[in-house]
Order: sequence, then structure tokens, then C-alpha cells
Amino acid sequence: MKNRKFNQWLWKWHFIAGMVSLPFILVLAVTGAIYLFKPQVEKVAIEKIQQITPVAGTKKLNYQQQWEVAQQHSLKKLNAMVLSDNDVSTEFISGRFGGKKSTYVNPYSGKISGTFQGRDTWMFSIRKLHGELLGGKIGTKIVELIASWMVVLIITGLYIWFPFTRGIKGVFTIRYKEGKRTFFRDVHAVTGFWISILLLIVLAGGFPWTDVFGGNFKWVQKVTNTGYPKTWQGRGLTSEKGVKKLTLDEMVVIAKKQELAGVITIGLPKSPKSTFSVSNKTFPLSEQKMIHFDQYSGKVMKYHNWEDVGVLMRARMWLMAFHQGQFGGWNWYLLFFTAVLLTIMSISAIFSYLFRKEKRKLGVPKVPKSFKISYGIIITIIVLGITFPLFGISVILILLTKRIKSFKKRSISL
Repeated sequence: MKNRKFNQWLWKWHFIAGMVSLPFILVLAVTGAIYLFKPQVEKVAIEKIQQITPVAGTKKLNYQQQWEVAQQHSLKKLNAMVLSDNDVSTEFISGRFGGKKSTYVNPYSGKISGTFQGRDTWMFSIRKLHGELLGGKIGTKIVELIASWMVVLIITGLYIWFPFTRGIKGVFTIRYKEGKRTFFRDVHAVTGFWISILLLIVLAGGFPWTDVFGGNFKWVQKVTNTGYPKTWQGRGLTSEKGVKKLTLDEMVVIAKKQELAGVITIGLPKSPKSTFSVSNKTFPLSEQKMIHFDQYSGKVMKYHNWEDVGVLMRARMWLMAFHQGQFGGWNWYLLFFTAVLLTIMSISAIFSYLFRKEKRKLGVPKVPKSFKISYGIIITIIVLGITFPLFGISVILILLTKRIKSFKKRSISL
């Protein structure tokens, strides 16, 4: 049997945290479901740019010439080229992360067929809403705080609603004949029970993008040397300067000989001493490689397999890829239905509250005055506070607020 006083205490804080977090959770769930369609939206936009009509009898420009055309039209220095087996415009890339921009060159006409940035589509607004509530750095931290409390909500919810009175059927059945309050409460509880583990995995995949937790995680990777090897991006590797550099076309031949799976990208040398790099984006992640070549001789300077990547980085990349539904159809549908069920669970919580709340009262669950917080609970809260710093700060603020209110009441009574 569960400790009923402890159960009531957890229920009180589950309720309060849920009421504060619920509007944000709904936004994250809806925008997350929509953002899963990002690859399809971007694919349509890119295909319009890349689509070309081969001109009979016209010789295609070689890759070196196409690079020169693209560089003339790019404000930033180009850093990569994407290989394609199809008869489409060639993609050259400048910038990184949010500043990444693709310039496409028609190999027949030698003209720019178009440019593309992620922010060119309406999906960019969805991303900003999902990741930072359109609030910049402050919004990012609010999302991180809500995600931290979601972990607590899931853990407390599992304990509170585990069917110790209804038996195991409580996780399979929803009572629809016992009133609206019971119906919506069961919808919330049963749905939450079945997606709880998935939600924790999805949240784990989102935390690496956060400011505080993500920054701390990167620090741990650095200290424990469990991130990418220093040479993964070519740092510390130096080409032996020769008389003549390899042309981009010669590098393409070398890259194709590697027979890598997925989308192959050739990283261009940043200076006369740096290297060419050949990498591939594919799933499973274990098939990804990074190979560096001397830009003069073409010899292999460093060959990296996925096994060379540190364990924390591998876990991070797996979780982030899962969070975005990148492992194929099963992953995409699993995340989409999880987002839909999270929305249903959140809405049912609102109706459950409305049907149980008394008029002119907030309906916050009461806790017996005799309940004492154990050392185990305190240790658990401290561990969660250290793991999720914004959650820890919020708990401290809640405790300080309670202390101040208690002090004011004593002052008035005196």
C-alpha cells in the first residue's frame, strides 16, 4: 500500500505544477507535431529550386567551375558541397547552424537557380515557437523550465495514478458511465501512463538544445572526453603544402570511391593548411563517417568511424535524432501520435479540473498538517535540482515565497 499522506502531498504539487505548465505544454505538443513535417515542407521548397531541364548538346560545367559561380554570388565563404547522383542543381553551403545557407548552381547554364535557408519557410516560425516561444533567450529558458517540470510531472503522475485501488484494469480502461469528471480524469491518467516513458525519452532528446542543462551537458562531455574527437572537424590536422591543390572534381572522385551511404558532403578547405573532409548523413547513426584528406596529395589524413565518438555524444545524437523523428517512418509516427496523445491528455486535465472544482475556489488539493517531508524526498528534490538547474532555482523561489508568506502571517498575528 502507498503512503496516502505522501500521495496527497505529491498530488498537490502535481496539480500546481500542471496548472502552471499546462498552457506551455499544449503549445509544445502542437508545435512539436507540426514541426515533424519540416522535412516534407523543406523538400518541396528545395525541389522547386533544384529542378532543372537538361540542355541537349550542352556540356555541363565541372564542379570547380560551379563552385566559382556559387562563390561569386555568396556573401559568405562556401564551406561545403553536397553530392547528388540526380540531374539537379548542385548545392553549395555557407554558414552553420541557424546561419546555414544553400546556394544552387545550374550545371548547364552556369547560373544560380536559387538559394535556400531554413528561415525561408513558415516552419522556421514553428521552430522558434517550439524552442523559445518566440521570446529569444528568455523564451528558451521558459521552455527549459517547463520541460524540467514535465519530468517531475511524469514521475509524480506515475506514482499518484498507479491503479492501486482499481487493479491492473485501471491502466487499460476508461470509465465513461460514471460522470464527466471521472471520464476526463481516466482519459488523462490512462493516456499519461502509456506515453510516460516515451515522453521522458522525447524530453531527453530536447534537453541538449537548452541553454543551462545543454551547456552543463557539453561541459561534462568536455571534462570526461566523451564528445566528438578533436580531429572530427579537422582540428589539429595539417595538409602538407604542395605545388598544386586538388580540384573539386578530383576530390569528388575520391569521395565517391569511399562508397558511403546516405547524403555525402564534401567539406572545403578553410585555409591553405587545412583539409578536405568527406562525411555522410545516414541512419543508423553507426554508419556515419568523417574522413579528412590532404588538399594537395589527396591522401587520407584521418579516418573516423562512429565508434570514435564519445559515449555521451553518441547518446545525445541518438536522442536528438529520435526527438526529430529521423529514424524512419516508425519513429515519425510514434512521435506524432505521442504529441497528439499529449495534447489529449492536457485537454482532458483541464476538463477534469473544471468538473471537480468548486465555485469561487481554486481547488488546490489539501495536505494533512501532520505530513512531514522525509530525507528521501529532500534528497530526490536536490538531485533533480542539480540535474535540472532551472527546476532547482524554481523550487528555491517557491520555498522562499512560502517562508515570506508565513513570516507575514506571524507578524500580523502578533
